[in-house]
Amino acid sequence: MQEAVERWRSEKTASYLSSAVAESEPDPAKAALFREMAEAAEEQAGILAKELREVPAFEPSLRSRLTVCLIGMFGPRAMRAVLSASKVRGVSVYSGKIPAGHPWPTSTEEVGARHRALGGGTLRAGVFGVNDGLVSNTCLVMGVAGAAVEPGIILITGVAGLLAGAFSMAAGEFISMLSQKEMFEYQIAQEKDELERYPAEEAEELALIYAARGIPLDEARNITKKLIANPEQALDTLAREELGLNPDDLGSPIGAAISSFLAFCIGASLPLIPFLFGSSHGVLIAAILSGVALFVVGATLSLFSGKGALLGGLRMLLIGSAAAAATYMIGSLFNVSAV
Repeated sequence: MQEAVERWRSEKTASYLSSAVAESEPDPAKAALFREMAEAAEEQAGILAKELREVPAFEPSLRSRLTVCLIGMFGPRAMRAVLSASKVRGVSVYSGKIPAGHPWPTSTEEVGARHRALGGGTLRAGVFGVNDGLVSNTCLVMGVAGAAVEPGIILITGVAGLLAGAFSMAAGEFISMLSQKEMFEYQIAQEKDELERYPAEEAEELALIYAARGIPLDEARNITKKLIANPEQALDTLAREELGLNPDDLGSPIGAAISSFLAFCIGASLPLIPFLFGSSHGVLIAAILSGVALFVVGATLSLFSGKGALLGGLRMLLIGSAAAAATYMIGSLFNVSAV
């Protein structure tokens, strides 16, 4: 019974938030979509209410009220991730309209193929992990070196910084991925149940979303009716289009934590190499190694921004060098050799 009440409250909340989005949305087509989504959520809440012995009074939660305030301040587009987590349908319209001249899929197979496109998220996350380790540990090493301490102490400090940063990154990534995975699984499970309970209503909601993105409503209805006939593909599409979720993002929290740990370690180990081998010019060699690595990381990140590799590399080199120089000068203020 408690589960039924929670599902009823979830639909009422979705209706409440959808109405708020409709009021704040300046685009008439999108506003109309969210008004219809609010009505659809109310209808589904009515279906769920029939399973309850007693229907409780609905009061928006503090979280929902705060979300409405933020929608008013920043607009629905900026709040789409929060709205997805609250099971507000239709947020995928903020992905943009279907480009002119780009043919709409005419079969459920084409819909599925379009949604299975792969991205470069893993590579991007790995590059950022290396960059975080490189910048943070280079700054740490330079700060300690600026205090004119022994190379052995610099090495120990750098290793400690490497381990502390890597474990912190891994723990943060684990919690982040676990929370996202749990939210996705919960939302998708709810959508699966609704698809089984009232497939016609789900097909109509999806058609309304496509219509708001520029597809003729009758054509959208024909597509979604065929789509709903394939439950597995329908669930995948509903999760993406209604909730703005990507089922392909249900990765492993442990795998993400390990990847983050290793990427950070790779970057953080570079400025430690000359001290590990006892070089007499450790600071200079560490600066050169870190500078080259910063340029390479910046050039690699340019792949995701569309900017020139040379510009991206030089920009990252300048930022990292400025941070390292600042920490070196701050460290020199605590010069222990003068004590």
